Formats: sequence, structure tokens, C-alpha cells
Amino acid sequence: MNFHEVLFPIDIALNSEGGPSRKTEIYALNSGYEERNSPWAGSRRSFNAGYGVKSIRDIENIIAFFEARHGRLYGFRFRDPFDNKSCAIADTPSPQDQLIGTGDGDEVGFTLLKTYNSGAHDYQRPITKPVEGTVRIAVDGSELTQGDDFTVDPTTGLVTLMAPPASGVSVTAGFVFDVPVRFDSDDLRINLAAFRAGDIPSIPLIEVLV
Repeated sequence: MNFHEVLFPIDIALNSEGGPSRKTEIYALNSGYEERNSPWAGSRRSFNAGYGVKSIRDIENIIAFFEARHGRLYGFRFRDPFDNKSCAIADTPSPQDQLIGTGDGDEVGFTLLKTYNSGAHDYQRPITKPVEGTVRIAVDGSELTQGDDFTVDPTTGLVTLMAPPASGVSVTAGFVFDVPVRFDSDDLRINLAAFRAGDIPSIPLIEVLV
């Protein structure tokens, strides 16, 4: 798979701009009503990392990172400055943050999820790039110990319990996570004179499915 398990320079990432995008197809009917559909099951995030570039050293680091990824060829991890935890961005993840499954007495594999709630509706987002060492798991409210009670694959977000939870028992998780992205251009163009004058270089990134 064309993906490198490396993190985009975090000091640059945390000063970037961007967020989720949706694709909605809207058809206007003769009656004045609309039909709205989406070909995407979930959202897709895009970022401009240029806002995080503050120095010539940052530019040098970006060039090296871009070259090592061969432009758009290889994906990589990116820390979303606005949404990178199972909880509020200012809080510390708790093992009860997110419901990731319910026991049936047999299943031991669960995928990390983050649920976004608003009113009576929600959206469950699969988390495939948890930050290693940050995942906390609880079964029926009791926290487990990583290594003894469960393992987690930081490249896929798959949690494997050592023993299957009883039927109806909740499995919850807390974690920090990255977004899998790639460069959205094979060209990296930075004008040094313009940068020194205060112009922000464009460094577009787009989320990828892995």
C-alpha cells in the first residue's frame, strides 16, 4: 500500500487550516422541491499546511518531507489541529469516551470509532490511525491493561481483546489519532521573496482511505 507510517511535522500541522468536506448532489425539481443525495458514505478532510509554515527551517522540512513522499505518491499521518482526540480537544482521553462495540460472548475484534452527535442524528467515523500508546479501553466501565488485556494495531485502528466480552456488555475507548492524508499536488512551489514579505505558501493535503 502506498502509505508511509510517518507523521507530518506536528508544529506545522497544528497551525494549519482545514476541516471536513462532504459531497452532496442536489437536483432541483419543477415543483420547487429538491432531491439531495450523497455518493460519499462519510466526510473527507482537506487541509492547507501552508498556514503553519513560519520559518525558512519549516520550508526546508516541508521540502524534505515532500520529496521523501514522492509528491502525491505516498500517504502519511497528519495531526488535525481541530479534531485529534476521542474527547474535546482540550481534554484528556478517557477509556469511556467512545462506544466502539457491544459484546456478544464471542467477538474479540473491535474497530476504533468516533461518534459525532447533533440532535437526534449522529455520524460514526472509523479511526484507522490511532497514536501509539494513547489508546485506552474499558469493558463494562472497567479499564483494561494494554498488552495483558488487549492489543491495538496503530496502523489500522483494530483493537483485539484477549477475552470476548459477555453479551450486551459495552466496549468503550479513548485515544489520540491522526488523519491519513497525501499531498494534493505534485508541485511544491514556494517563492522565498514572497514568503519573506508575508505571503503564505499553498501546501494542500487531502484525506485518503487506507
